[in-house]
Amino acid sequence: MIRPSHFAFFQAVILCCSLTAAPKNVLLILADDLRPELASFGAAYIHSPNIDRLASLGRPFHRHFVNAPSCGPSRNTLLTGRYGGEGNDALFNRAQDVQKDPGAHPPSMPEWFRKHGYTTVSVGKVSHYPGGRGGPDWNNPAIPEIPNGWDRHLMPVAEWQHPRGAMHGLAYGEIREEVEKMDVMQSIPGPDTIYPDGLIVEEGLRQLKDLAASDNPFFLAIGVIKPHLPFGAPKKYMQYYRDIELPPIPHPEKPSWDSTWHKSSEFMKYNRWGRDPNTDADFAMEVRRHYAACVSYVDKHVGDILDALQATGKMKDTVVLLWGDHGWHLGEHAVWGKHTLFEESLHSPLIIWHAGIPQPGVESNAVVSTLDIFPTLCDLSGIEMPQFAEGVSLTGITRDPAQAGHDAFAYFKGTMKSIRTASHRLVIQRDGTVELFDHTQKDGGSRNIADEHPTLVEDLRVRIKEGIGAF
Repeated sequence: MIRPSHFAFFQAVILCCSLTAAPKNVLLILADDLRPELASFGAAYIHSPNIDRLASLGRPFHRHFVNAPSCGPSRNTLLTGRYGGEGNDALFNRAQDVQKDPGAHPPSMPEWFRKHGYTTVSVGKVSHYPGGRGGPDWNNPAIPEIPNGWDRHLMPVAEWQHPRGAMHGLAYGEIREEVEKMDVMQSIPGPDTIYPDGLIVEEGLRQLKDLAASDNPFFLAIGVIKPHLPFGAPKKYMQYYRDIELPPIPHPEKPSWDSTWHKSSEFMKYNRWGRDPNTDADFAMEVRRHYAACVSYVDKHVGDILDALQATGKMKDTVVLLWGDHGWHLGEHAVWGKHTLFEESLHSPLIIWHAGIPQPGVESNAVVSTLDIFPTLCDLSGIEMPQFAEGVSLTGITRDPAQAGHDAFAYFKGTMKSIRTASHRLVIQRDGTVELFDHTQKDGGSRNIADEHPTLVEDLRVRIKEGIGAF
C-alpha cells in the first residue's frame, strides 16, 4: 500500500513538475468487472486506500462509461480506440483480418506506442484472454489477440496450469472444469499468491523494474482478473466487511417493462448452495461482501504497483491510468452480472495521474468514455496523435476538472445501442423498443420514462445514428 512517505513523494512530484514537462512512460492498470464502488467514488464502506490515494492525487472521472458491457468488446475499444467488435473474440477477429491484410485495420494502441519507440509489455489480462493468445487453453503463440502489439506478452499461471485455468481459478490452483461444482465465492487463508492475481502482479513488478532500468520509454499494462467471478480472495480481505452492513441495493426489482434485463446466467451457473440472492437477502449480503473483498484485494495490488513505480525513480516521467473494463450489477434490477445496457453495467472507474496535474483530487463529472483513453495517453505522453482514433483527448479535463465532456455511446450484441448524456440514457433494443432514464433524478435508474418524452427519445435516437450509426 502507499505509505505516508510515498504520499509525500507524490506531493513533491506534483509541486516540482509542470504540465510542460510531458511524461513519456505509460503505466496502465486494468481490473476486470470493477464497479465504481470505491471510497473515493462515494462508497465510504469500501476499503480501497491505494486507489483512493491515486484518485486524491490525480483526476478521478466519476462519470466514465465503457462502450460495451462485456470484457471482449470493451477491451477491443480500449486497445484500438475505435467502435466495433462484438463478443469476446472481437480482437481475434481483428487479428485474423490483419494477418490476411496488414493494412486491414489501423494500429492498436500498443502497436502505435511501439511504432513510436516504446517498449511495450503486457502482463495478465489486458486484452480479453489473459496472456492474449488463443487455442484451447489460451496459450498458443500462433494465435495472438493483438498482432505486432507487444514486445513481451506474459501470463504467469503456476498451479493453474494455463491462462484458461487462471481466468476462473480459485485458491491453490483450483481450475474451473465443471462450473456448477465451483463455488461462486470463496475466502481462504493464505498470501496474495494463492490466487492468480498475486502472481500476475509479482511478474508485473519484475517487468516494471526492468523497463525502468532502460533509457527507452515504456508502455506497461498490468491486468488483474479480480473482482471477476468467482469471487475469491485471501481471507484477510474479508476482515473489512465481516461486521458491517452494506447499504440497501437500489432498485432491486426486475424491471416491469421490456428491457435488457437477463437471468444472470454467468453468476447463477456456479455452485450457490441452492440459494438465490434475489430472494435471499442474507445470501445477497454475503455475495456483496465477497465482491468487496475482491475489490480490496485488487486495491492492495494497485498499492504494490505504485510503490514499485516510486522505487524506480520513474514516477515523474510516467502517466498512470487505472481503468475498470465495465461495471457489474450487484442486485440492481435483480441482475447479478454485466451484459445489460443499464447504468450499472456501463459505469466504471477511470483515474489518470501524472506529475504536475492541477487541482489534484478534484473529480471530473464530465461524461467521458473508454474510447477516449487511446488519444489521451498519446497526448499526455507527447507522441503523435492517432487520427484514426474515434475518441477525444481528455487532457483538457486533466488540466481543468470543470471542463465539459461529451455523449458516451454503447453497443451490445450487434443491434442494441445506447447513448449517455449529462442527464439521460436512451437504450434502443434490437426490436426497436426504447428505454429512457433521467439520471438527474434519485430514482432515475429505476423508471423507464420513454413514453412520457417522445421528442427527447427521437432527439437521442438521431444522436445515436450520428454517433455510431443506425441499425
